[in-house]
Amino acid sequence: MDFQQTFSSIRDVLGTTIFTVSEQPITFGGLLMIPILIVLGLKLTKMLVRRVSQNLASKHTDPNVIHLMQRLFYVVAIAILVITILDILNVPITAFAFLSGAIAIGFGFGAQNIINNFISGWILMWEKPIRIGDFLEVEEVKGVVEEINTRSTRIRRVDGVHMLIPNSKLLENTVVNWTLVDRLVRSTVRIGVAYGSDPKQVAALIQQATDEQQEVLQDPKPIVTFEDFGDNALIFDVNFWINSSVEGGLRMARSRIRFRISELFEEKNIVIAFPQRDVHIDGAVTITRAPK
Repeated sequence: MDFQQTFSSIRDVLGTTIFTVSEQPITFGGLLMIPILIVLGLKLTKMLVRRVSQNLASKHTDPNVIHLMQRLFYVVAIAILVITILDILNVPITAFAFLSGAIAIGFGFGAQNIINNFISGWILMWEKPIRIGDFLEVEEVKGVVEEINTRSTRIRRVDGVHMLIPNSKLLENTVVNWTLVDRLVRSTVRIGVAYGSDPKQVAALIQQATDEQQEVLQDPKPIVTFEDFGDNALIFDVNFWINSSVEGGLRMARSRIRFRISELFEEKNIVIAFPQRDVHIDGAVTITRAPK
């Protein structure tokens, strides 16, 4: 009898109506079920997302596709969870029609940037103009894309600093994606040699120094051009391509080419030009010694 009375008392407490929504009673037990359902639903969603991601990764699926599937799965799971909770509480969705309209109007005025970035994030993940691992240049900032979220994109700059860029900024502004189609990037090294040097010999040495570098591609082949007769030097440019996903690869390639050019020029006694100025003085110059 004591157990039955205790059970009956608990049932009566859980069945107590707290308030009503559209003439549907909301009981105390129903309110207690909400956090339980939320916790179980989120844990189940995370477990399923982890398993799906592992299966896709084992099949060598594109990381951008995996990221998009994770976002879609979370959105669908949260929608199902909300509808399930309302159904258990016997709350009709139409009861929130007026409230949802008011919230939508408030969102429209107060959260324009958030909604804009949210939609932009889905466009980035769906169209893939920017992908995880791409090397970007945004307003003189260069870095590798590490993560594309629904509101912002995380980029690791070349100096190691992480930067968050709003997704709308990536769609509305000019963005240079160095690795959109392939990882081939071009660079130039400019050299000025003193007047009196043999231009053909200089061009041949620059070509040799560039061809000797392993990272420099031979297709397309490096090209040396005699650019101009400068004020103090004969100007030569060498254009070359390398396969690199970061700017550091270009800097190191240019550095090695300059080192090798300096060695070859020194062997052939070719002088790298430097600015020279002649000063002409009109009239007499008087030198006055200070008294001792």
